[in-house]
Amino acid sequence: MRGVHRAGWAAVVTAVALVATACGGGGGGDGERADIVSASWGDPQSALEPGDSNESQGIRVLDMAFRGLRRYDPGTGETKDQLAESIRTTDGRTFTVTLKDGWTFSNGEPVTSRSFVDAWNYAADLRNTQKNAGYFASIVGYDALHPTSGEPTATAMSGLAVKDPRTFTVTLKEPNPRWPQILGQHPFLPLPRTFFTDHAGWLARPVGNGPYTVDSYAKGTVMKLRRWDGYPGADKAQNGGIDLKVYTDNNTAYTDLLAGNLDLVDDISGQQLKKVREDLGDRYLTRPALIIQTLGFPMYDARWNGPGMEKVRKGISMAIDRDEITRQIFRGTRTPAKDWTSPALGVRGGYSDDVCGKACAYDPVEAKRLVAEGGGLPGGRMTITSNTDAGSHREWMEAVCNSVNNALGQGPVCVIDPVGTFAEFRDRVEGHQVPGPFRSSWQGDYPYIQEFLEPLFHTDGPVNDSGFSDGRFDRLVEAARAEPDTDRATALFLDAEKVLAERMPAIPLWYQNGGVGFSERLSNVTLNQFGAPVYEQIEVG
Repeated sequence: MRGVHRAGWAAVVTAVALVATACGGGGGGDGERADIVSASWGDPQSALEPGDSNESQGIRVLDMAFRGLRRYDPGTGETKDQLAESIRTTDGRTFTVTLKDGWTFSNGEPVTSRSFVDAWNYAADLRNTQKNAGYFASIVGYDALHPTSGEPTATAMSGLAVKDPRTFTVTLKEPNPRWPQILGQHPFLPLPRTFFTDHAGWLARPVGNGPYTVDSYAKGTVMKLRRWDGYPGADKAQNGGIDLKVYTDNNTAYTDLLAGNLDLVDDISGQQLKKVREDLGDRYLTRPALIIQTLGFPMYDARWNGPGMEKVRKGISMAIDRDEITRQIFRGTRTPAKDWTSPALGVRGGYSDDVCGKACAYDPVEAKRLVAEGGGLPGGRMTITSNTDAGSHREWMEAVCNSVNNALGQGPVCVIDPVGTFAEFRDRVEGHQVPGPFRSSWQGDYPYIQEFLEPLFHTDGPVNDSGFSDGRFDRLVEAARAEPDTDRATALFLDAEKVLAERMPAIPLWYQNGGVGFSERLSNVTLNQFGAPVYEQIEVG
């Protein structure tokens, strides 16, 4: 169903040869430009449509090429207005959005109220098969545009109304005083008219309103972004552009960095982490990030979601020695997880270090007992699936299986299913083609517990890959969403998280630090609260 846009993206891309530079990492493919930063990257799964891109590789491009109503401060994660001059409400249900004047897309089109309203309606429309449609489910009229069955009976959400070129209103189904917090997320970005009038042309060369423009993309090789000198925002690019070079092996990327053929690597393998300080010194940065990695279960598969299987899922969790794995493989860049969020949230943001409790603690004896009581592994076997083109994924999968096999004492009942590329892996996950637990890594877009629970575990969550559905969980999340008092809302979200601890639809593995290594020709390299480089701040020379 979702293959239409991916196929369209690939079909209209023009191949561009990757030109080597004479000096180390310097031009990133542009021999005439010395201020281009070359960085490691992986092909995105989907087209760079804000409504259809929901993984890190595509999102980082959207973050460079677009700006929305609000933006999360790279240093603190605080939500700040960007294109929004104001977002006002008197009842927490109807919001009046007023845009700042003077913003345009890089092709000269003005950014207007319709740029947002049309983009949101497009993303929500069932006929456009956009992965992020669920982000708009709280808006009045969404159900007519995106029914659970049958064809849409509308062409737009009735809860969106353009008042004038700089003003539009949004009416939600239920009050949600914190709704403006989510508007820094990429599904809410604006789109120019050319997206609708020449869709194929736009896919070939996306037009945005951010600090960079997309110059070209050769799938499997490189995406070139160049500084847009007409960008009206305060966060202008401090370099001439970014060449995102595609790597299917992050060890190769690291080797290229050391050899002077690459400027920046932000996915350093466990193998290389052993010597990264010796190799790079203070040119390696790390900081806690809003990232958690879990093992999701295919809850849509009765073999994993039958009576008693919650004991099996908990038992598997208790069979994983997180302390040993994070110490041996990740060298301090991962921390064993104790909940389904991130310590970077802080207590006020909803983090709790005791929600998962004993179920997230290594106890091989109890693990073996629970798995047996629950009826055993489905078919006596468990297969873990992940992409292996980055992130030490093969190493940790093997370590997890070794830990489970040792705990259960039944031989090699846990095996791995390595998938060569991230895009192929995501296709399998979304197509419900994984035989058992699968890697699920989540990078929060804003620092609040809701961002880690609702999108992944609510029945209608836009990235609920496991197919988990629990009425108690849904009701608690919906009550928290509508609660005007933030402290009370957080308590309700924590109650919802306790349901996850009971049901274990995903096993919390570890929290992740953001990390980046860079060449001597770069300065002012920083990581944002979400663990990604702040590309526009990087200086060359």
